[in-house]
Amino acid sequence: MMSHRMTRRAFLAATTTTTALAFAQAPNTARVVPRKLSPNEKLNVAAIGAGGKGWTDITSCESENVVALCDVDWDRAAKTFDYFPNAKKFKDYRNMIEEMPEIDAFTISTPDHTHAPAAYMAMKMGKHVYVQKPLTHTVAEARLLAVTAKEMGVATQMGNQGHSGDGVRDLCEMVWSGAIGQIREAHAWTHRPVWENQGRPDPLPNSKQPENMDWDRWIGAAPMRPYGKGYAPHDWRAWLDFGGGALGDMACHIMDPVYWALKLNDAEDYTVEVIQQKGQNDQTFAITTTIKYAFPARGDMGPVDVYWYDGHWKDEKTGEEVYNRPARPAGIPDNQELGDENKNGSYFVGDSGVITTGEYGGQSRLMPDEKMLDYKRPDKTIPRIAEQDPYRNWLEACKGGTPACSNFSYSGPFTEMVNFGNLVVKSGKKLHWDNKTGKVKGGRNADEIVSKEYRKGWELPI
Repeated sequence: MMSHRMTRRAFLAATTTTTALAFAQAPNTARVVPRKLSPNEKLNVAAIGAGGKGWTDITSCESENVVALCDVDWDRAAKTFDYFPNAKKFKDYRNMIEEMPEIDAFTISTPDHTHAPAAYMAMKMGKHVYVQKPLTHTVAEARLLAVTAKEMGVATQMGNQGHSGDGVRDLCEMVWSGAIGQIREAHAWTHRPVWENQGRPDPLPNSKQPENMDWDRWIGAAPMRPYGKGYAPHDWRAWLDFGGGALGDMACHIMDPVYWALKLNDAEDYTVEVIQQKGQNDQTFAITTTIKYAFPARGDMGPVDVYWYDGHWKDEKTGEEVYNRPARPAGIPDNQELGDENKNGSYFVGDSGVITTGEYGGQSRLMPDEKMLDYKRPDKTIPRIAEQDPYRNWLEACKGGTPACSNFSYSGPFTEMVNFGNLVVKSGKKLHWDNKTGKVKGGRNADEIVSKEYRKGWELPI
């Protein structure tokens, strides 16, 4: 297999970034800048990851010129290749970025461990990016991408589509208008994982890889290991080297209403600790986890504890599946639904009541249900997104419109918080995060533990 070598142009672009951990507000000293388009012109768009979720992401941009598609598994991407027969095909996104300077924007729909290397290289070449959630695999990557997006002046969006919806805005307006008074606790949960191997303590046995899959490129920045069907194409979320478990998969949806409504990024610092987990090991995420974030006061908002619950297990006596859930708030009848069908969602406990909302911030409502009968929703003070469409929102930003709602200045710090939770899950230790400097407070090797080692040829400047 041919080794990949960066062109001089790409190398020079990739070495101009100020270190992410310093979070320097650097001016744009880049040698490349985004192409300027009018709202009526069409972007040249390409996909990094064209199968699976990549199909949804790139076809949602088909109003533009889809000029190139990249996927390491051409069988899985065949549907997308057939749909865009004139698009040039690649197996290595690095080749695509370097060989097609006419591309304006990329959708990135790969496993988590590839998000940051692909997005970073694209942005350093002056390209706009739409990156699936979670934005990155590590804490340091999240800060790097936020810094780089600002430095390069590119349009960005994370694919947590609920952030484009009216529901999360309704929730914020309820909270900010004092519907339940000062909020002391928030609880968020998911029924994930829904994939196999989470909790497995050993690597998978070797198996024959698909004929048209490039396993070396799929591994990318991660440590090399032999192919196993339980890694790809679907179950990679369970594995520490590739995914983020249930928290990485779902928190960028479910915790978004909590993060925004409670203004958590305004916190100077916060701590995270594991309350309980089952099946912790050094290969995959635990089968179930409860963690607690503790935030100090933020402006007019008092200190708040935020809890995350994921996972399920079989009861040893009954054999029934038991789901990890928060206790039902006092005074809420058992027959009244919390979140979305009790599968995913969150609730907020304030001094004068309870609000619950769904996975994407939908159906935000006071609890118990009868409290909504006479409730008058506050005025709409947060701008709504046209058609609640995150793709249109991003494409318009690429053409010089208002920055997309989940651009990296928002989704970078949000993903950083999510990934710091996973850092605690993996270590089992209570950790203290300095949200302003981007460092672990009082911890040894503070810069090292928020990042990871990258395989040669896939490195990032962190």
